Amino acid sequence: MPYQTINPFNNQLIKEYQTHNDKQVEQALETAHQLYKSDWAQGEIKQRLKVLHKLSDLMSSRIDELAKVVSVEMGKLIEQSRAEVQICADIAKYYADNAEEFLKPVPYKSSLGEAWVEHSPIGVIMAVEPWNFPFYQLMRVLAPNLASGNSVLVKHASIVPHCAETFEKLVNEAGAPKGAYTNLFISQDQVSNIIDDDRVQGVALTGSEKAGAVVASRAAGKLKKSTLELGGNDIFAVLEDADIDHAAKVGAQARIANAGQVCTAAKRFIIHEKVADEFLKKFTQHFKDLKIGDPLDAKTTLGPLSSADALKTLTKQVKEAVKHGAKVHIGGEAVSDNPGNFYQATILTGITRDNPAYFEEFFGPVAQVYVVKNDEELVKLANDSNYGLGGALFTRDLNRARKLATIIETGMVYVNSLTDTAPELPFGGVKRSGFGRELSDLGIKEFVNQKLVVLAGKS
Repeated sequence: MPYQTINPFNNQLIKEYQTHNDKQVEQALETAHQLYKSDWAQGEIKQRLKVLHKLSDLMSSRIDELAKVVSVEMGKLIEQSRAEVQICADIAKYYADNAEEFLKPVPYKSSLGEAWVEHSPIGVIMAVEPWNFPFYQLMRVLAPNLASGNSVLVKHASIVPHCAETFEKLVNEAGAPKGAYTNLFISQDQVSNIIDDDRVQGVALTGSEKAGAVVASRAAGKLKKSTLELGGNDIFAVLEDADIDHAAKVGAQARIANAGQVCTAAKRFIIHEKVADEFLKKFTQHFKDLKIGDPLDAKTTLGPLSSADALKTLTKQVKEAVKHGAKVHIGGEAVSDNPGNFYQATILTGITRDNPAYFEEFFGPVAQVYVVKNDEELVKLANDSNYGLGGALFTRDLNRARKLATIIETGMVYVNSLTDTAPELPFGGVKRSGFGRELSDLGIKEFVNQKLVVLAGKS
């Protein structure tokens, strides 16, 4: 696909971007590799942390400017774009403040002698990132790898080239040397060639299950470490003792944020039969109250999908779900007489296991509602999924919540809150939602050499 900025609010083409040829890719790869071999990567960590501090300050000081870039290019509501820019600044600061501690040598008691594990950079990392959080996804891979000394090459999604270019300029302005972070407008074939190159030692991808399978198999074929953050079909479970007003309000936010285009968005609402009618009534009202409009307008509460292709895919999914027996409780159609990529806030009920929708991820403002009789049915339904990324439980009984959280097969569980993110918390999933973790102390150790050193005798 060509790299283009198309405003999803009106589908107007803003700018096209020139792709990088193979010669430019080779130059970028060699520059990144040579930087890894230099004192920048192998020397004192404080020089790298200084860049992260500066990057955090830059983003914090330009929140409105950067937020507008996101909202215009991929349709995120302006306040949500501001929040994305702020968490990027927070992530940069988090690693600037904590990376030295995370990477310090860890002593091990041993009968063989004095022993410790060091954390060293491994080389060039190839990252493939999606459009739905166009700055946040980049910061999640940049900050820990820059701190550890790895060089990063990035292929961003073709529909957010302005965000990709803007982020690279910010990293450079923060003082990172050439090769520390390089944005590449390249094809899938060029990505494959980069993964094959001996100078590349790791691959990180956030995206679809299909893309993850392709990239992970390519990396595995060259015996290279990879991390994958893929799709999700997260539950939002409401037990009979929950605060229904609160659960319905948060549930609507959890499904509608970023027009539903979030891997960890609530997608399968599993409601106890005793409160199902009450929850559905209040949940539906929140959907009815949404206001479709320009994402730059603070009054808008439901923005467009990111692209015409995204709208086409979601429309087809809902039609197939209905064809196989699902009931449309509200919504169910693309917004007519509108040049943008808008889809109505939709609730589907009556989805059975033989309906393809049961196992699919709907990347848009479409909620599936299921009713269960007890905790056993809740867990069975929750775990009957190919995905396992996040999830939420709403109950006043915290001991019950702890027990349920332990047996639900997913990478993250939030109690009485929508699934969220923070720099200090590990992010990632299981099953077809991928493997590996980003953020926190776990994220920075995904692409380092945990090298054992043993001093076995006296000098």
